Amino acid sequence: MIALLSAPSNLGLRPPEPGGVPGTAKAPEALREAGLYGSFQSAGALDAGVVLPGRYVDDDHTRPSGRVRNEEAIVDHARRLGARISALIERGHAPLVLGGDCSLLLSAGLALAVRPAPGLIHIDGHTDFRHPGNSDECASLAGEDLAAAIGLHWPAIADIDGLGPYFAPARTAHIGCRDDDEELAEASARLGLVIPAGVAMGRGMPETAAAAITVAGGSGYWLQLDVDVLDPRWMPAVDSPDPGGLDPDELVGLLRACAPGAVGASITVFDPDLDPDGRYALLLARILRDGLGELGSRVHGG
Repeated sequence: MIALLSAPSNLGLRPPEPGGVPGTAKAPEALREAGLYGSFQSAGALDAGVVLPGRYVDDDHTRPSGRVRNEEAIVDHARRLGARISALIERGHAPLVLGGDCSLLLSAGLALAVRPAPGLIHIDGHTDFRHPGNSDECASLAGEDLAAAIGLHWPAIADIDGLGPYFAPARTAHIGCRDDDEELAEASARLGLVIPAGVAMGRGMPETAAAAITVAGGSGYWLQLDVDVLDPRWMPAVDSPDPGGLDPDELVGLLRACAPGAVGASITVFDPDLDPDGRYALLLARILRDGLGELGSRVHGG
């Protein structure tokens, strides 16, 4: 059974302006308003509640070096959300974590790190592979989450409670970055599979998904979707829209192929502040309903 879990975090993002607050924390309720919860619950899904994050702080002028923005709050939320994800999996549910920003990947990592060499399929318009070894600009974990998840970040976030790396690099597949992504070459060298969006569209989604599933171990992997994998023609309501992404039908096809073998999934970076009339929330609700209806069916038995 799918379990809908709200995780309204914005802790890993840069402020939209000095002193401002990113709008991704509003995403779960915007999706509820768009009918997502109702459509999943009518098909038998469980509403598993919410794990609230700490307060977002624009700490750029006070944060010491060697720390990411809102670090203590991120680690605290990762532990609590990870424990909830783990409990749902143990009860035979497939958690569908509705964020929020993509620092939530650490929570899934903590939940799965006790499994042998857990797999990850990371669908994102960016590699999110910035880390202290390749950049002096580390600050926003939402642009660094994949690097942290495989152990390439400061230990305070990449090795929480001694559990890092949370995902084995060889069993991690990334799909969807643009061809000019700054960390594309390094990610391709370190991960089991990297397929930029243009290549994925050329191959077709079934072939792309099959390659990613093979790398991630066949079943029992985590599925992370950052909605900026969509082209901004379709989804401009994200903090870093870049042209060259998937269209809604392509994303639905990719999710349909990947969802059955996933132990759970997280959805991140939709920003309702950039969607004043709610049209993009409706589109995203349709994509998730059509693409993730069989989430965990091969792992948890439906």
